[in-house]
Amino acid sequence: MPRIVLHDYWRSSSAYRVRIALNLTGLPYARVEVNLAAGAQALPAHLALNPQGLVPVLEIDGLRLTQSLAILDYLEETRGPGFLPAGPADRARVRALAHAIAMDIQPVCNLRVARHAAGDDPAAMAAWMGHFITLGLAGVEGLLQGGSPFCHGDRPSLADICLVPQVYNARRWGVDLAAFPRLTGIADRAGALPAFAAAHPDQTRPDT
Repeated sequence: MPRIVLHDYWRSSSAYRVRIALNLTGLPYARVEVNLAAGAQALPAHLALNPQGLVPVLEIDGLRLTQSLAILDYLEETRGPGFLPAGPADRARVRALAHAIAMDIQPVCNLRVARHAAGDDPAAMAAWMGHFITLGLAGVEGLLQGGSPFCHGDRPSLADICLVPQVYNARRWGVDLAAFPRLTGIADRAGALPAFAAAHPDQTRPDT
């Protein structure tokens, strides 16, 4: 089987999602670190892989895939790990939860967006992150109804794959999560599973 290669950055929420998904699918893969803090995403070598200058990039099946949600869709369609439930209504709900995080919260809190808005002022950066993460998670908390152990049902789904990295990011920025007991409980429960735990930034952080 051709080698699967993930070009990622240890703290990238988008790359974190793909690490979780690959682990849940049971696919062995090699990681190539793209140091976003050092600007490696803008170097010609990486731009040749992804002209957007973003991570992740997944090399699989002779393809070079970008955009984390598109990658997760590809894994779902080709490997059938069950990231989405069977029924159309349930699939729509899971997708809505995932999109509320990956399309509404994460893009506004992307570092290149936040740096453009807040500049080099750490307090302004923290305020920006706190405002938009809190606003977004309030909506997600409201969408999470029922007593299931995960975002939808009794097993992790696409929504949980998106939620766990976002909660990590919220804690990284010191966001007060006390108002979100449902989503933090789900994130902690999912995060303790081996596939999620192995993908955690603390497990993938470079030694130097």
